[in-house]
Amino acid sequence: MRISRKALNLLVGCFCTFTYTDLLSINTVAKAADKVVLRYGLLAESVSLAELQKAAEMGDFPNGFELYGRKLSSQERRFLLETLKMPLPLNVVTVNRLLNTQIGATILNDFSTALVRKDKAGVQALRAGAVIGATAPQGLSLLSFIAAYPSQSLEINLPAIFKLSGNFNTAFWRTQQFMLAIAPQLNQKSLQVSLPFDPSQPGTAEVQVLKVNWLDKQRQRNIPVDIYWSNAATANKPVIVYSHGLGSVRTDLRYLAEHLASHGYVFVAVEHPGSNQTNVDAGLQGKGKLIKPQEFLERPKDISFVLDELAKVNQTPNDPLAGKLATNNAMVIGYSFGGGTALALAGGELQLDKLKQRCKQNLAVFSLGETAQCVAQELPNNSYQLRDTRIKQAIALNPTSSLMFGDSGLTKVQVPTLILASSADKSTPALTEQVVGFHKIPAPKWLVGILGGTHLSVKDPSTTLDQAGQPNTPFSGGEVVGEQAADVRKFVKVIVLAMAAQLTPEAQQYSVFLTPNYAISASTPAFPFLLVTEIPPDALKVVEEYIDK
Repeated sequence: MRISRKALNLLVGCFCTFTYTDLLSINTVAKAADKVVLRYGLLAESVSLAELQKAAEMGDFPNGFELYGRKLSSQERRFLLETLKMPLPLNVVTVNRLLNTQIGATILNDFSTALVRKDKAGVQALRAGAVIGATAPQGLSLLSFIAAYPSQSLEINLPAIFKLSGNFNTAFWRTQQFMLAIAPQLNQKSLQVSLPFDPSQPGTAEVQVLKVNWLDKQRQRNIPVDIYWSNAATANKPVIVYSHGLGSVRTDLRYLAEHLASHGYVFVAVEHPGSNQTNVDAGLQGKGKLIKPQEFLERPKDISFVLDELAKVNQTPNDPLAGKLATNNAMVIGYSFGGGTALALAGGELQLDKLKQRCKQNLAVFSLGETAQCVAQELPNNSYQLRDTRIKQAIALNPTSSLMFGDSGLTKVQVPTLILASSADKSTPALTEQVVGFHKIPAPKWLVGILGGTHLSVKDPSTTLDQAGQPNTPFSGGEVVGEQAADVRKFVKVIVLAMAAQLTPEAQQYSVFLTPNYAISASTPAFPFLLVTEIPPDALKVVEEYIDK
């Protein structure tokens, strides 16, 4: 989804031309539906609102409900009942403000595909049902929405609602609440910042790629590695190692690898054999687990092993990389699940006691990132320390962190760290997976926000081809990728290069690119950018409320 400056102005909190009073007036002129038609393909059945409420309360539908008994699987029946009563953590004011933003409009449009109305009430009625439903004692849920919906007829397309509800997670909604809180920080005019040069432009060195496979004999684990380098590489610059996401590949950030190598850095892209695309695809085909719990420990060990091998290469006579590899002055970059790996290498300690408690709860309300972290509950101990002291800086792009590091794991991070978060990321929602963790990390640290960015926006276009042409909404599965995300990748190239330079004699020259003013000046109509070193006070209240809960 792409958020414009105009949409950002709406984010500041105005009720615009459509106010809460207007919504209440709608409910006085149209009776809410007391009957709902549930449709599954050609089969449809009418059920009263009272029956829906009782089914959600009792955990089952009454006997004789044919659609429920004949058509829906046990998993779909359970999911329907859970979805009906699941409350969203938003009060009525927040719901109204959210629905007057671009992302709110997208959410309403998505929901309109799952609802059939015979009175042509349209999106205005959806908005009314959501806002008035949020005034219910239990808060906004599908049940309270139906009860408040200002129409005498409502038909729900179950397959469509299952698809939408499958993307519901509490963390995504809390992220939207956080974004509303920081809106005043974003509603700033573009600044003219004096820049010494343009770091988004490629360097002058010609990039070469060396592909190797290193066997860790101790663990019997074969590690494929791509090394991006140039003749401009020197030991004055840190080695940069990369950890990819769950079910992904080492070419995830190829554009970034080539960019850094052109500026004289050695970029080492590591593939984790226990959690790469091949492994996860096999798991999806029933040929093993998607990911084993031991992978939380093996991934950091993969990076440490690769640094060991690079140190050997650095001492090998006649090797083109000899003398160019500063393995004791390394920077780690991780994306998504790899972001958690990067934070562990930087000193973050796995804290699994509360994770084991939390993961026994209803997974239907979890994000994909939380679900993946729950695999770690099978690890025998509750605390793990995986730090590699050769790592002197860390960058975590859309990382997983909420459950695996617990309440205190990230307070142990011991190196300068940059966290990147995307506002429309539903896989690893920004508030829970990045912002809360950032708050706990000791300084120096940077939080980069991509307004309108989704989970895949930072990835190389070659690895997001399967998303081409998909709708760019936070609910229907689409992602902002390819050319649409070019602004994001350009910004990522700048901030990562500036971070890497902080470990070189050129640190001061690049420091301007790690400032809030630069982020504002680099913002585009499609993607406003935010960079802070501390969370603003108003937004901090949202973070602290979440932590307290």
